[in-house]
Amino acid sequence: MGDMDAIYEARILASPRRPVTESNRDAHTPNSAQASPARSPLPKRDVISDRFIPSRRGGNLQASFALLPDEQARKAHNARNANNEAESSESKEPVLDAYSLLLKSELLGCDALAMEKGLGDRGPASPLQKNLFRFKSSRPGRDENAPYSRSPVGMDSQRLLSSPRAQIRKISTVPYKVLDAPALQDDFYLNLVDWSSLNVLAVGLGTCVYLWSACSSKVTKLCDLAPEDTVTSVSWTGRGTHLAVGTTTGEVQIWEANKCAKLRTMSGHQARVGTLSWSGNTLSSGSRDRSILHHDVRVPQQYTARLTGHRQEVCGLKWSFDGQQLASGGNDNKLYVWNTHATTPVLRFNDHNAAVKAIAWSPHQNGLLSSGGGTADRCIRFWNTQTADALNCIDTGSQVCNLAWSKNVNELVSTHGYSQNQVSSFLSLFLS
Repeated sequence: MGDMDAIYEARILASPRRPVTESNRDAHTPNSAQASPARSPLPKRDVISDRFIPSRRGGNLQASFALLPDEQARKAHNARNANNEAESSESKEPVLDAYSLLLKSELLGCDALAMEKGLGDRGPASPLQKNLFRFKSSRPGRDENAPYSRSPVGMDSQRLLSSPRAQIRKISTVPYKVLDAPALQDDFYLNLVDWSSLNVLAVGLGTCVYLWSACSSKVTKLCDLAPEDTVTSVSWTGRGTHLAVGTTTGEVQIWEANKCAKLRTMSGHQARVGTLSWSGNTLSSGSRDRSILHHDVRVPQQYTARLTGHRQEVCGLKWSFDGQQLASGGNDNKLYVWNTHATTPVLRFNDHNAAVKAIAWSPHQNGLLSSGGGTADRCIRFWNTQTADALNCIDTGSQVCNLAWSKNVNELVSTHGYSQNQVSSFLSLFLS
């Protein structure tokens, strides 16, 4: 018995001591007088379960698990389908986007909805702030009217469904008209296509110039310079009745479109004329001889002014709509702005890293100029010629060949060459 009592006493001393509570106080003390002095209550501890349940509220499921389809996946899926299936899937894309946004709002709460729409007051949360594996999450605010609502979704989702959505403009990826252009020179520095105000397209093909009427689809051969010369540039007058043609030998010819008759030939350049631009009765021509000539078709002189400033071929020319400024781009990566009677440029922009051929003035804001660079630059830049400030820069990812502003809306369309050969449309958002 002595050994058993020693073993039992050792077990009792080794066992943890239970804290005295109100429930077992009476069981161990016969009366309150014999009770020990009252002790301060033990601090409350959080009850931690042995099972780990991660909190997914506020997490980005699309970034963590890629459960929701993204835009690139939908585009890749549409590209693999046929044309008719692609059109039907494109019509369903807005519905899928709305459903995906509604699903995120219901599962992840208003935080995910604000991040999706870009309306959050704070920037994107770091992984430490939006950790997927954490024990606790902030409890969302309770909606007092939720038990009485007849809608199966919450208030955030109801506001999402009732908010007006921007109408998506569909631009066809298939041309409505394709014209054959044999012998079209593959030269970045030439300007062989121009559209008149009378809806007639002029195209220089080798030694010939052809006119295509968009109203009647009639094709007319305007001229043939064979065998001595080839066409390097074309440009319509503002009225659309006369066409200027630049040639390889450095001549500039004026043709009347209705009669297919040549009115006059103007010389002065020592190399090919790659770009032309009209301003009223004044025609400006840029050449590989690095000079710009002003031709007044009302006077018998060959040219009225010569502008020199570029160190390589002049491949881009464009007069402003008010006729007060001329923008020129060259293969020396320079963009110059000239006044009407100035022989030296009043503004010099040196930000491009390749040849500047694409030039366009905005018809909506005076002094807003856009320019595009070649293969080594790939950027469209916007300038304020009144303050000589650079406004914005867009990296297009490929060579910028041409720029054109819309006359109705504040948008700019660009065509590109190497290496993506795409057509892009940009909305000008930086205008004041």
